[in-house]
Amino acid sequence: MWDFEHPPLDAPLALRYRIDRMSPSECAARLASGAADIGLIPIAALATTPGLRILPGCTIASKGRVRSLRLVRRAAQPLAALRSVAADTASRTTLAYARILLHKWGNPAVPFLPAAAGLDAMLQLADAAILIGDPALMALEERANRLERTGEELVYHDLAEEWRALTGLPLVSAVWGIAPRNSAGAPGLVDHGGETWDSIAHDFIQSRNHGLENIDALVTEWSAKLPIPAETIRAYLTTNIHYVLDEECLEGMRGFFRMAAELGVLPEYNP
Repeated sequence: MWDFEHPPLDAPLALRYRIDRMSPSECAARLASGAADIGLIPIAALATTPGLRILPGCTIASKGRVRSLRLVRRAAQPLAALRSVAADTASRTTLAYARILLHKWGNPAVPFLPAAAGLDAMLQLADAAILIGDPALMALEERANRLERTGEELVYHDLAEEWRALTGLPLVSAVWGIAPRNSAGAPGLVDHGGETWDSIAHDFIQSRNHGLENIDALVTEWSAKLPIPAETIRAYLTTNIHYVLDEECLEGMRGFFRMAAELGVLPEYNP
């Protein structure tokens, strides 16, 4: 979002776009209802909302360890023996990846219990917890402190690493989605031809590229907002997250949707 938030392009872009901030699942709901034209959506929404399309070029993915998508369990309790999982419901895609992995780990029907993000409270509620985003990063930072405080040994599964080990493919979390054709919230946009969408895609790709050129500024900005060391944030932005919707990521998406449909986790969808 660099160009949308920083000069010199924030002012001209503000004439073309109105930005609202919300969770990924809320973004998907806005597109489905026609209340928004473009949204950064969990890829699972593509299978559950007919007519959604992908704005090409950008993604949020990981080709190795992601750090911010975690299934945390007590070390004494094997994955196949989990009786319940407390789940942050901010992203349906992460829950779908976790469900596929649990199928492969021999525990396909373990219930997911909706819960607010917070490791201690989640483990009071269930045998394991799924953490997404900042709460996952902060749980990793607090790992040693929590062990000293509670004496309870936990296993922190990185879902992107587990997915890569299972499939050999990247874990793709999100893409920019385009609202279905003729949605009430997108008057005329889809009727302007490919040039209009090419121009919009260019704005988002250029913003991504400018953000990657300003990692130092982003590290400074976010280290002031989060109780996470600056070097951890730098590594996350430069190593853990992959931002280009390349052919390997598209193959990762195909593998995800194929397995999700085969296991009944999501409806069939072919990206």
